[in-house]
Amino acid sequence: MPPPGFTERTLCRVKPVTRLVLFGAPIVIGVSILFSGGDSEPPTVTGQAAAPTQTGAAKPEAAEQAEEIDALPPGLAAPEMKETASQLVASAEASTLDWRSQYGAIEDIGDGTGYTAGIIGFCSGTNDMLQLVEGYTEEHPGNPLAPFLPALRAVDGTDSHEGLDPGFTDAWREAAEDPAFRAAQDETRDRLYFEPAVRLAKLDGLGTLGQFIYYDAMVLHGPGIEADGFYGIRDAAMESADTAAEGGDEKVYLDAFLDETRAAIRARKVQRDTSRIDTAQRVFLDQGNLALEKPLVWQVYGETFRIT
Repeated sequence: MPPPGFTERTLCRVKPVTRLVLFGAPIVIGVSILFSGGDSEPPTVTGQAAAPTQTGAAKPEAAEQAEEIDALPPGLAAPEMKETASQLVASAEASTLDWRSQYGAIEDIGDGTGYTAGIIGFCSGTNDMLQLVEGYTEEHPGNPLAPFLPALRAVDGTDSHEGLDPGFTDAWREAAEDPAFRAAQDETRDRLYFEPAVRLAKLDGLGTLGQFIYYDAMVLHGPGIEADGFYGIRDAAMESADTAAEGGDEKVYLDAFLDETRAAIRARKVQRDTSRIDTAQRVFLDQGNLALEKPLVWQVYGETFRIT
């Protein structure tokens, strides 16, 4: 069970406000990572895609790498594996395998990011909740959350509830009854987290487990270039070990990546539990289960989970 002081809706990551996948220094990523896909076996592509030019157009090799990636097996993006990934994330984010039960979940867990809600913990203070509600409202303007958009814009980047209380939590739960809002959560998760993580893992030559490790880190830390953001963690790992695409050993690189992820968690002032690394992802890696094959048995916060 979660440690004392944690609610059933457990750890929301401490995310940077900027939620966009970043191009340019200190990371060089091409447009190819923005499309969905994955792989079961380590692909044979070069380490990184071409960077966009100053005019915003990608160099030709970026499109070529996108074609190479699209030709590879789906890996984590395969429907069954994506379901597994959602269950694994939910075990760490909400102490459950039933990730679909979390569409209507919402509370402030005291981590400095305001309200945490939905299937991966969209936060009112970190822009992804704002993007979600804006997109949903554009398609469904009369929804229960639409009146709170001005307040969501005002509190973005803070932990404030100003303009959200009272009523926002009830409105969220009401909206979560709408299949369109549930679909909007799925789309926002995929666009901001799942697809960029899987594509970049493929560029780095990683198999299905590595794709999941990237995805979970993206969810947990957000796509920031700071030391505690996903890209900062990746940069630090790449200083310690070569990626598989660079000719390195995949297991050695993932071990280094998990070390950096764990260090970023431990550096926090709150929510320092590292069991999603120590007794889950590291277990799969130590078993050599790079394809993330079932059965899977792991622990988070001391609670045992299984997928058969």
